[in-house]
Amino acid sequence: MAFLSYLISGLGLGSVYAIIALGYSMVYGIAKMLNFAHGDIIMVGAYAAFFMLNSFGLPLIPAILVSVVVCVLLGVVTERLAYKPLRQASSLAVLITAIGVSYFLQNAAQLLWGADTKIFPSVISQGGFDFGGLHVAYLTLITIAANILIMVLLSLFINKTKTGRAMRACSEDKGAASLMGVNVDSIISITFAIGSGLAAIAAVLLCSTYPSLYPTLGSMPGIKAFTAAVFGGIGSIPGAFLGGLLLGVIEIFARAYISTQLSDAIVFGVLIVVLLIKPTGLLGKKISEKV
Repeated sequence: MAFLSYLISGLGLGSVYAIIALGYSMVYGIAKMLNFAHGDIIMVGAYAAFFMLNSFGLPLIPAILVSVVVCVLLGVVTERLAYKPLRQASSLAVLITAIGVSYFLQNAAQLLWGADTKIFPSVISQGGFDFGGLHVAYLTLITIAANILIMVLLSLFINKTKTGRAMRACSEDKGAASLMGVNVDSIISITFAIGSGLAAIAAVLLCSTYPSLYPTLGSMPGIKAFTAAVFGGIGSIPGAFLGGLLLGVIEIFARAYISTQLSDAIVFGVLIVVLLIKPTGLLGKKISEKV
């Protein structure tokens, strides 16, 4: 039963990583850039939800919606001000800018809300149910269900809507998509908006599981979610889903059976091994470039 309990906990944690990783994969798949400030958008979403719940007394769903709106606006503004001027710049310039945005958001949060740790309110039932000696927390089930629902809705959006088809066209060839009438800048902004909205949902689920809230909250989950995106195949939505789940399971098993101190090292070690065997990730596709 202990094995099953760890497996379910790993799927719950992995679901949070998967939701965050979807934002990384979408942005990379379409804009071909790594938004390392994504983890700090999670932090802003967590603070927005915290104040809506704690200071304004809003119920959970309206608080999440406000957090989503805040993160969407932040994601779009960040893309327009920081990344849009660098469309034709080198990857290194974009990477340095993303790191700069990350530090800006962390320090802005510290100035606005202080560096002290706040306790996120318990808004999701901490109870659970027992099945043959196995205890399953309601929060874990809600997190897994939310991840599956988001994955299904996002896949339908990408494959069945006009905007989704435009996203796939931009992912394949921005120049050709532009010639066919696709507004590439708008599509990239929409991509940032969706990824940032998902970050807000992940923030609430993450803080419900680990209720400490501080300005650097999003750093480690952001790095692990990026690892999950690379693990599954950066740019692949199913890859982000699979990579997140596997990463969460590996981390929980490493904590339980090997060492809590070495769990992060083991996670990154597994990533290195996978990339040595399959550099594109589990579900990534090898792309040939014309020279």
